[in-house]
Amino acid sequence: MLDFYEYQLKARRTAIYPSKYAISYPALGLAEEAGEVAGKIKKMMRDNIPLEEQKEKIQAEMGDVLWYLAALAHDCGLSLQGIAEENLRKLNKRALENKLHGEGDDR
Repeated sequence: MLDFYEYQLKARRTAIYPSKYAISYPALGLAEEAGEVAGKIKKMMRDNIPLEEQKEKIQAEMGDVLWYLAALAHDCGLSLQGIAEENLRKLNKRALENKLHGEGDDR
């Protein structure tokens, strides 16, 4: 089974963009691809398309989101594995404190 660490290493091999655009290129790509995921879902709502008919297209766009996230993490000197672990730690802490609802980074 592929883990985040291995995915990030393998995805890095396909990262072709000028080093002067490190961070900015994958950040913009991440925003673009996240918008494409949202666009597929918006069209499902507008046209009353069942999820099953869009699932593969949404999955492909989510894969692009993951690729750009991996590239951005690399450019920032971070690992997807570390990001995932820290995110779960934060969410578990919020759950224990009954603070999953609401807003703000420091709940």
